[in-house]
Amino acid sequence: MVYSFLAFLLFFGLIGLSSVLKSKGTKKDYYIASSSVRPSLVGLSAVSTNNSGYMFIGMIGYTFVNGLSSLWVMIGWIGGDFLSSLYIHRKLRNTVSTTGEVSFAGTLSNWWGDKNRLLQKTIGLITLVFLLAYAGAQLVAGSKALEVLFGWPLWAGAVMGAGLVLAYCIAGGIRASIWTDAAQSIVMIVAMTMLLFVALRDAGGVSGAIHHLGEVEGFLSLFPDDLIIPGLAGGFLFAVSWAFAGLSVIGQPHIMIRFMALNTNEHMRSAKWWYYVWFTFFYLAAIGVGMLSRIYFTEGAFDEELALPMMAQELLHPGLAGVILAGVFAATMSTADSVILSCSSAFTHDVLGSKIRSTAGIKIATGCITLGALGWALVNQQSVFNLVIMAWSGLASAFAPLLIVLTLGMKPPQHVSILAVITGFITALLWRYFSLHLFVYEGMPGILVGLGIFLAYRIHRGRSLKEMTA
Repeated sequence: MVYSFLAFLLFFGLIGLSSVLKSKGTKKDYYIASSSVRPSLVGLSAVSTNNSGYMFIGMIGYTFVNGLSSLWVMIGWIGGDFLSSLYIHRKLRNTVSTTGEVSFAGTLSNWWGDKNRLLQKTIGLITLVFLLAYAGAQLVAGSKALEVLFGWPLWAGAVMGAGLVLAYCIAGGIRASIWTDAAQSIVMIVAMTMLLFVALRDAGGVSGAIHHLGEVEGFLSLFPDDLIIPGLAGGFLFAVSWAFAGLSVIGQPHIMIRFMALNTNEHMRSAKWWYYVWFTFFYLAAIGVGMLSRIYFTEGAFDEELALPMMAQELLHPGLAGVILAGVFAATMSTADSVILSCSSAFTHDVLGSKIRSTAGIKIATGCITLGALGWALVNQQSVFNLVIMAWSGLASAFAPLLIVLTLGMKPPQHVSILAVITGFITALLWRYFSLHLFVYEGMPGILVGLGIFLAYRIHRGRSLKEMTA
């Protein structure tokens, strides 16, 4: 098991390191691969980054507890993601071409050609802080799996993952990240599908699994039992709130930067085809594994986020269990490397105002960011699901409203944009602090409040113009 796992890690590392052969040694190449990436690689990289340790560790644990009702999370998430992509991704890629920016914050801040430095620094700081926590959560996810399968201490997986990610990020920047993501996405889907097939077979097929799961009270219920409004109406509200989690993808710098790196906008549809087909199939497989894990383990007897590696250990040959662990690590690394690079660009390009221009300085900054994420992971062993959702919703509430109004042609002044970014961000944090996220995903009120500020500005501006012309 150890050997198969290490073999896959070596494979990923070599792919990432080989990207140095294509490196042009410029900041633009390091952060967005000179906008030259093929659509298949963009799609596979984006979905691999999106699905991360959250899917292998967090979503499996969530499904283990909540059962069939977790389908609403998938339906809302993918649905909201798809609807937002119909218009925004293409506009974002076009703006990258016109502005020449290399970061997500820089593109939003200079959308109309203005140099809104304070806005860019604000977005950069929020990106840096929250994505650092996000990167730490991915390293935690990997270390949890290693603890179960190998008995290694929690710090071992975090150190190993951080070291490998740092090596190929320094070698090839985002190109290394995208290349390894594509390879990792294949391992991820193979690992999840293999475990689903074996678990279903051992449970007596579909009919046997339904029989066993039906014995768990409420596990096959279509709606969660703790909805703020019972029944279909509450289920609809629950799904809509998670659709905002899908829409939140447009507020994630580490994912959107992949579409910014696409070689041409004419290939956007192809990139999205790769993305959504893979995403849907993998999400369904993850929910299936999460539900089947309830047949083998009892709630409360262990950390539910360890269900997948424990199933692999119980049901598979050690060599195949190593493939599962490689899949978990692939998921965590595919997001950790993306997040670390986004933090690096936020620090060197947005917060410092491009004061670090040499690739050597940028790589040193990337190393410091990696050490920061590792330190965070070593002192915070919290729920991966909760950590990822908190970071995800905070970033979305801050950035999604601004990106939406920009793509709709609105030109808000810098102070209004900053107000919307900060207010949406704080709304999401307060929503979670007061535990309201137990009923409605916190990104929903955060995004709506941010959009409300832009709407209020537009109404006020319209009235002012009418008074001036009256």
